[in-house]
Amino acid sequence: MKIEVKNVNMESILFSGACFRAIKEDDGSITNIIKDRVVNIKQDGDTLYIKSSNYHNLKEIILEYFDLNRDYDSINEQLIDNNINLKKMIDKCKDYKILNQDPFEMCISYIISQNNNVKRISKSIDEICKKYGDKIIFNEKEYYLFPTYQQLKDLKEEDFREFGVGFRDRYLVDFLKKYESMKDINKLNTEEALKELMNVKGIGLKVASCILLFGYKRLDVFPIDTWVKHYMVENYKIRDDIKSIEQFAKDNFKEYSGLVIQYMFHSQRNMD
Repeated sequence: MKIEVKNVNMESILFSGACFRAIKEDDGSITNIIKDRVVNIKQDGDTLYIKSSNYHNLKEIILEYFDLNRDYDSINEQLIDNNINLKKMIDKCKDYKILNQDPFEMCISYIISQNNNVKRISKSIDEICKKYGDKIIFNEKEYYLFPTYQQLKDLKEEDFREFGVGFRDRYLVDFLKKYESMKDINKLNTEEALKELMNVKGIGLKVASCILLFGYKRLDVFPIDTWVKHYMVENYKIRDDIKSIEQFAKDNFKEYSGLVIQYMFHSQRNMD
């Protein structure tokens, strides 16, 4: 399958730190597991060449996963109109998009991500998938889908421990115990959704914000960690505390705060 795109860099998006299962192949293509299928994407300029284990509805799946249905040009113009100081950064990030990933997978993945590095996070997730996810053969290789709630719901702390998740084992079990009784995040406003997620042990504001950003399309969250605090204090000369930074983001970046913070990461990581 071939899809024409504009202002998209698949490699930068998939290896931005928000996706934990993408694999760079020897031919420059990228293989990733998206929901119920394995997908291989090779980009040549503005053209994506896509192979998959499942071609049903594939174009729609790709457009949704890479957020290609959203009008980023209009959003960027609005952000710049509200704050001209964002222009230089946004100009560097026109090829970046927010990934729309599976909510359940994001909850598990970001609980594992706490005080962890991408390599270890990916290893733990891959091992969980190999043991409990459905196997798919694609390009003569074995891949495993992310397990469903039903496949994980009875796991105990000791079960998770074998995957190297450390102290996060009890957080994962607490999440699975509460999952079915949790309110429907899609029906809650962002403030309510954050509180609902933070009812789970080990899910604080940053992890809850990441889950909402990459699993629920909530661009109005603003995940704050040490790097963000340093960047905001250094570049915007505001107080070094979370409440001040959060309020500044709400006042200046409004409903696109989460997108702006990803632009910050993207511009610093790949461009400077």
